[in-house]
Amino acid sequence: MDTDTFWQLVDTARAADAPLHEALTDLLTARGEEHVLAFEVRMDQLDTAIDRWDVWAAGYLIHGGCSDDAFMDFKAGVIGLGRTWYERVVGCPDDLAEHPVVQRSAATGDQEAVFYEELGAVGPNCYRQLTGDEDDFYPALDHYRATHGLADAGAYDMGEDFDFDDPGEMHRRLPRLAALYLTEGRQ
Repeated sequence: MDTDTFWQLVDTARAADAPLHEALTDLLTARGEEHVLAFEVRMDQLDTAIDRWDVWAAGYLIHGGCSDDAFMDFKAGVIGLGRTWYERVVGCPDDLAEHPVVQRSAATGDQEAVFYEELGAVGPNCYRQLTGDEDDFYPALDHYRATHGLADAGAYDMGEDFDFDDPGEMHRRLPRLAALYLTEGRQ
């Protein structure tokens, strides 16, 4: 699945009158197992591209902390925002400070904004619906990658690590998000 097709599916699902993960599940299961696996490969590639310390720091600010599992949910949520916002985050995670959901979360204290666990599970859920067996999803995905010449991401560079608990460092690296989230009573 090419990048444009992936984002077209996401846009179609975002326009549906259902939660994004449910609409995507419906679209993908209607297309069959091959499309589910192709979607998951592209989702993994997009996820890996934002598997960086500066993106993690953005999630850390929004969530008030961010474990490994929460970061996975955050990356899925960034993808769920759609192509335009995803590409903005790739270029500058601090741009999230301009997203209405993030601004609302800063005002209300909603730490779950942008975090979207269910979106990260669309592939396995579709596969289970199609085959009746979720346990075979990852072996099937590995086989799909191997037969299509698609290597797993392997090692990659997350960029420069830094201390998320240092307010000065967060203000320096993510000034707009830090201005929203590192306020009196929230530090």
